[in-house]
Amino acid sequence: MSETIVVPSERAGLELDEFLCLQFPGCSKGYLRRQVRDGAILLDGIQAHPSQKLRHNQVLIVDFEEKKLPEPPHAPADVIPLLYEDDDVAVVLKPAGLAVEPERWARDKACLAGALLALARRRGGDVRAGSRGTGGSIEERFRAVHRLDKDTSGCLLVAKNLDAERTLRGAFEKGTVEKRYLALVEGEYPLKDGEEDTIELPLGPDSRRSGRMIVDEPHGKAARTLIRIVERFRGYSLLACHPITGRTHQIRVHLSAHGFPLVVDSVYGRRDVFLLSEIKNRYKPKLGKPERPLMDRLTLHAESLAFSQPSSCERVQVRAPLPKDLENTLRQLRKVRSLR
Repeated sequence: MSETIVVPSERAGLELDEFLCLQFPGCSKGYLRRQVRDGAILLDGIQAHPSQKLRHNQVLIVDFEEKKLPEPPHAPADVIPLLYEDDDVAVVLKPAGLAVEPERWARDKACLAGALLALARRRGGDVRAGSRGTGGSIEERFRAVHRLDKDTSGCLLVAKNLDAERTLRGAFEKGTVEKRYLALVEGEYPLKDGEEDTIELPLGPDSRRSGRMIVDEPHGKAARTLIRIVERFRGYSLLACHPITGRTHQIRVHLSAHGFPLVVDSVYGRRDVFLLSEIKNRYKPKLGKPERPLMDRLTLHAESLAFSQPSSCERVQVRAPLPKDLENTLRQLRKVRSLR
């Protein structure tokens, strides 16, 4: 595939890689930067640097090998709701079961990146049917600035331009973005109402199991989580967790190491499903039908985010409603495991 593109006046001043991300939205930024470095994309006939700023009427010559183009991320069937949006940022309501980025071994499955690309295209992208990663340009590129585990629901912060992305990533590094998670855990957490507990345990990757994290006192990175009680049940607790640092699986590992694993967590806990029959005396299953689990994913929900708006610096707080599965589970616990 060979294409010639003239830089329009409204995109003058953009860095080359950012321009290319808008022009070829189905391709990742990393892929496009590699194409620039490999000479597959020329600027005014010569090789350029990915971060070079563009001028009006400069000419790009793009020569991709069509068969080597990456498959663009796939969008889920359902539209992902927006909880908040302004000119710089959006907060989306990520459902459980949807990965943020394409999964390494399942790139044909839907992901949030695909949903964000579909959103950008619905807002005026000139999409050419049948193209793979190259379909026509878009006006905005939405980019997630942090991650949630695939099976965690809730608030996820998205930047709509490069300046916002850089500002928000810096805010995460400085710890000025406040995150609150709701975690349903095993055990009755020993805190009084209004008290706060702090878990400080360094975390590092488990060398014996890829993708898993462990408490690593000598070599791990510092990790700190604040804990408060939200609701108590016999044998279970609903906790508000505020991660001060942002290590992979931090809340899950900290709670498990503290003796209060998530009710459903096949990696750091002891269940992959939570059944009503486990908590209800004299439970009677429906004749001839298998019991449907109350929860069959992580009992973790990113309930709220608070951040400074990148342009105005005004403080913004966004809350995500409880998902139906967690809401129903809490309702059942109140019925059969209430402490009142």
